[in-house]
Amino acid sequence: MFMNQSKKKILVIVAHTDDESFGCGGLIKKFSSKKYKIRAISFTNGVSSRNKYFEKDIKNRKNNSLKASKILGFKWLKQYNYPDNQLDKISLLEIIKIIEKHKKEFSPNIVITHNFYDLNVDHRIIGEAVLTAFRPEPNSKCEEILTFEIPSATDFRMLKRSENFVPNYFVNIDKFINFKIKAIKTYKGEIKKKPHSRSIEGVKNLSKIRGNQSGVKFAEAYEIIRKIEKK
Repeated sequence: MFMNQSKKKILVIVAHTDDESFGCGGLIKKFSSKKYKIRAISFTNGVSSRNKYFEKDIKNRKNNSLKASKILGFKWLKQYNYPDNQLDKISLLEIIKIIEKHKKEFSPNIVITHNFYDLNVDHRIIGEAVLTAFRPEPNSKCEEILTFEIPSATDFRMLKRSENFVPNYFVNIDKFINFKIKAIKTYKGEIKKKPHSRSIEGVKNLSKIRGNQSGVKFAEAYEIIRKIEKK
């Protein structure tokens, strides 16, 4: 017998608060509209790598993330305070163990995280840690691992084609693009001026391009890393 869809549990694991809105805001809202139980974890304070920042900046970012979560319909499980853009200085095992702890407590069916080939080092570390923490094991509840794209992190990474983000799953977000944009706008300091890919126009353009590629008006693109048919 298939699981009641409303009981599905989704875990979003990101390096920085705002990644969830830029990367998978449309899909989160789509899931929350179906009454899925959605939780998220972030790892860094998101601002300490900048030349000038204050404790109030960290506090403001947290407040913004809470606003975004209400708009999209999810709750933060935990927001860690590791230094921004320095996760490569932290033991990978330490990060994996944190994720494993939340995996055991929450037992998600679907995990959504960063692509392994992003320009941002924090994104790459989290992506690798998630893959290790959710390696297939008997009786595991995890059915699917998806990675998303982040404007100015995924698109700015230029490698061999086989090592770039290659989407193979497109999600129609026609009904949810406005929620995604509204959530992004809570992070005022993270939005760039056009024609930057992190501008509001850039985000909409990317959604249109992914929509063009999949026959809808607006879409988000993902790379399915693992999908297991449990029953």
